[in-house]
Amino acid sequence: MARVMAVSFERYGRLYYLDPGEQDYSVGDRVLVPTDSGPEVAECVWAPEWVEEDGFSELPVCAGLAGPEQLERDAANRRRRAEAKLAAKKLIKRNQLPMKVVAVDFVDSGIDFDQLVVIYFTAPHRVDFRTLVSELARTLHARIDLRQIGSRDAARLVGGLGNCGRDLCCATFLKDFEPVSLRMAKVQDLPPNPLKISGACGRLMCCLKYEHPLYTEFARTAPAIGEQVALDDGDGVVVGHQVPADSVVIRMSASGATRSCSLAAACGARQLFASRGTPAQVQRPPRKGRIRRRRSDDEES
Repeated sequence: MARVMAVSFERYGRLYYLDPGEQDYSVGDRVLVPTDSGPEVAECVWAPEWVEEDGFSELPVCAGLAGPEQLERDAANRRRRAEAKLAAKKLIKRNQLPMKVVAVDFVDSGIDFDQLVVIYFTAPHRVDFRTLVSELARTLHARIDLRQIGSRDAARLVGGLGNCGRDLCCATFLKDFEPVSLRMAKVQDLPPNPLKISGACGRLMCCLKYEHPLYTEFARTAPAIGEQVALDDGDGVVVGHQVPADSVVIRMSASGATRSCSLAAACGARQLFASRGTPAQVQRPPRKGRIRRRRSDDEES
């Protein structure tokens, strides 16, 4: 078991897991998170808890609560990011460039003459932004790094709500983007229409990928639709699957009513029905038909 807490740099943003160490934190506390550019201020959104899942063994240790100096520095950096984003939008509009600013990251190295502003943008094609870089450097008095990103990375940075009504998976807990195919949608009984199974980024939803093993394992163990099972209160036929609930829907043969049954009970009922023997294995009486009586030699004469 490991003791884990979750923090976020932006409200409703991506979650980062930390080792709280020996201290206790509450939801809403401003804590220091170790990063490559030094400790940064983040908000605790998940108080420390003991978990048994794998993957939490080697986590960065939280550097403690943020002091007044760190909070003031974080507020100043947020103002610098807002100013840089506004200046970038104005200069892009003035130069009539086909670019859209998605996010701005201000790297504060602690030295006034060595500040870095990273601007993430999307564009339909490659853009010549050499003039824009020089104008931004003169306006912001910092080094400028323009990075073009794709639609998935843009959705991760901006955030939003998915078709399910929850926060985007890429903006909360997903770390990498893995390829998604229409075959995964077919396994999950979803319409093979990209317009209906696309996310906010316009690509196929990421949940099709990380939920695919759950559906394949369910299809391997669950009785198929149309298969007969024997329950305690009578025989029935499987008419539907409920993968998230790990259950199947069964229509009773006697009453015609449908009921939900757990997968464990359905698998045992399937084995019970199979032990009775299929209709092909049951001993059938001889087929009735006309018996042709063989004529004797006396009758032929």
